[in-house]
Amino acid sequence: MTGLYGLVLAGGKSSRMGRDKGSLNYHGMSQREYGYRLLSKFCEAVFVSCRRSQAEHIEPHLNVLFDKVENLGPAGGILTALEYKPDVAWLVVACDLPFLDEASIAYLISQRDPEKVATAYQNPDDHLPEPLIAIWEPKSYSGLLETVSKGQNCPRKFLLSHPCKLVLPESKESLANINTPDEYEQARARLSKTA
Repeated sequence: MTGLYGLVLAGGKSSRMGRDKGSLNYHGMSQREYGYRLLSKFCEAVFVSCRRSQAEHIEPHLNVLFDKVENLGPAGGILTALEYKPDVAWLVVACDLPFLDEASIAYLISQRDPEKVATAYQNPDDHLPEPLIAIWEPKSYSGLLETVSKGQNCPRKFLLSHPCKLVLPESKESLANINTPDEYEQARARLSKTA
């Protein structure tokens, strides 16, 4: 089985939140750093994926991969990573997942199927793949590149049309992404009760 690198997707524009979701603090540090530290426990190397215009806001001790082509959304970050190190799989997580924890990452890795293009969590409500909590295998690169070149930038649609292993999460809450100021305050309150 190929090695495993980590990628924290933090290049979004965070328009609904009104500020950079990667800089939000749920755990005594930015979500970028939280995701980076979390993946560092499981991956040979970890990188934060972002736009060049965000460079001055990224913690200087974090490895960064700038999107080669901007405005592709998460697909651009995933493609950049797969091109940067094409001989490893990439464990990709979005920066807006404050409930993601070690157990959730370990379980996903334990279910990895390198024969598929990816191993992804399946949302228990709509049964769709969660491409931003997934292990993207090297073989996904050519298909994702072709899909994006046709103007289809949705990683979920790519996974729906390619062989992907879907894994039901042990904790549904670990998949909860936070997109608005109200959701942020609610998530902080829930996390402070469990701390």
